[in-house]
Amino acid sequence: MRRVLFAFVALATVAMIGSIAVGTEAGSDSRPTRYIVLYEPNASPAALKAAVKQANGRILRANYKVGVATVVSSNTRFRADAARSAVIDGVARNVPIGKARPSLRPKVSEEQLRTLRRAARGTKAAPLKAATGNALDKHNQPEPLAPLQWDMRMIHATPDGSYRKEKGSKRVLVGILDTGIDGNHPDIASNFDRSLSRNFTVDIPLVDGPCAEERDGSCNDPNDVDENSHGTHVASTVASPINNLGVAGVAPNVTLVNLRAGQDSGFFFLQASVDALTYAGDHGIDVANMSYFIDPWLYNCGNPLHPVPQDSPVDQAEQRTIINAAQRALDYAHQHGVTLVAALGNSNTDVGLPTSDGQSPNFPPGNEHPRTVNNTCLDVPTEGNNVISVSALGPSKTKADYSNWSYEETTVSAPGGWFRDAGWPANGIPNLILAAYPRNVAEDNGELNPDGTPNTPFVVRDCRGSTCAYYQWIQGTSMASPHATGVVALIVSQYGHRRGTGISLHPLFAQAYLEASATDTACMSNQADGTFSYAAQSRPPSFTSYCEGTPVFNGWYGHGIVDALRAVEIGHDIHME
Repeated sequence: MRRVLFAFVALATVAMIGSIAVGTEAGSDSRPTRYIVLYEPNASPAALKAAVKQANGRILRANYKVGVATVVSSNTRFRADAARSAVIDGVARNVPIGKARPSLRPKVSEEQLRTLRRAARGTKAAPLKAATGNALDKHNQPEPLAPLQWDMRMIHATPDGSYRKEKGSKRVLVGILDTGIDGNHPDIASNFDRSLSRNFTVDIPLVDGPCAEERDGSCNDPNDVDENSHGTHVASTVASPINNLGVAGVAPNVTLVNLRAGQDSGFFFLQASVDALTYAGDHGIDVANMSYFIDPWLYNCGNPLHPVPQDSPVDQAEQRTIINAAQRALDYAHQHGVTLVAALGNSNTDVGLPTSDGQSPNFPPGNEHPRTVNNTCLDVPTEGNNVISVSALGPSKTKADYSNWSYEETTVSAPGGWFRDAGWPANGIPNLILAAYPRNVAEDNGELNPDGTPNTPFVVRDCRGSTCAYYQWIQGTSMASPHATGVVALIVSQYGHRRGTGISLHPLFAQAYLEASATDTACMSNQADGTFSYAAQSRPPSFTSYCEGTPVFNGWYGHGIVDALRAVEIGHDIHME
């Protein structure tokens, strides 16, 4: 449920979760266990330390700016004892780390289309000439693989579109809160700021794999590495440069900063996310992209007046702590000038009216169970405050079947890819989103031949002389969100004012420009009752959705489809006070 709505700016949501547990769950024995502690933000470090010590705990890490700490304790009653302190507002247990070698179970599945990719492995990839079919206007293609970027043409991020007016400023910093960025990728490196980038995570063997099997033999990855590929794809969509190689991003001249908050496996936990958001606020990040939800709960349902029957009191307290801690971090970033953008989610759900959740708690894997949720439950980040929430479209501009939507929550829509889109691909162009792919991940996934050529049509290689780069086709609201993030980066570049060595634009103004420039798009329906059925895409009735609203604002498209060209030209029509 959206809890705050300002005129001009539809404010959505977000934040993130996490840390790890060292033993078993508190209450089962006295082995050390980790907790996330939410405390009064005005409390002194000494007061927090005393409160934690009184409950027989020890602080491992504290974010004093937003009041979130990671604590370890062997006290089986730590939660109850800590809750007695006037300093502590909430405690969330952390999940235990298993001892047995896991079979990896990545969180991200819809976007990666893993089943199709495995089936396609060994299939010869079609050459570019065959893939592009009819020659498109060469003067409108800034890069060799641009003919494959239907998404950029949809939002007019092209040479005769936004690139003509504004490619973005190096002074604009875009933070990618994700699984990391391959800062050495040839189609990212020139826009990557290694000195500002940080990794706020430590690999978890239970889901990320044994540390000894990492390429560097360590669970502590450098700040320019992505061992998942998700974050690199997102970063490339925002800001791959125009360099006569591969693809170009929405804002090809802005600066990318890796604020890694996600595990290799795609899980995102609280402490890392809070710390990444705080860092963004403290270091001049202008726009932050968050293409994930906070684990382990898809919906956080801590409202005591509307409890979820399947949640224990401990579960409810944990979810309240997650909501409050995440919102504090979002508020901190927003108040320090960061425009926050998030993916709306891939559950094909009206997030303003959720009824069920079968994915939670998803960590450790195997603990998921059906939950009967309600409209007091929050998908964080998509239902916090001060976050632009983005739904996903296919090439036909139809809402992708997997994409969440909501009259309450959708701010704007953007291309996210949709392999089932009726009538596509056109001219042989796949209807997914093409963006940078780390070579190390392609090799680990067995998607390259010994000579370096792809062995699957889901991977594309482009070379400039002896330099070769790889790209992958995937889909999801995670892919839609960075299109909106890129447009915001252009808006800040075009309308922002100097702030020290950078450029600044208040997040509310940035969002106002984004919404005002988006293309109004009417709801779609193909049924007599006004709903839209995906039966033509072989989807069951459960995928049928209802789009509420007018062309100016509705549940599928929000304020409309983002438009890079209109965003950088609309300034004279908007007068900011």
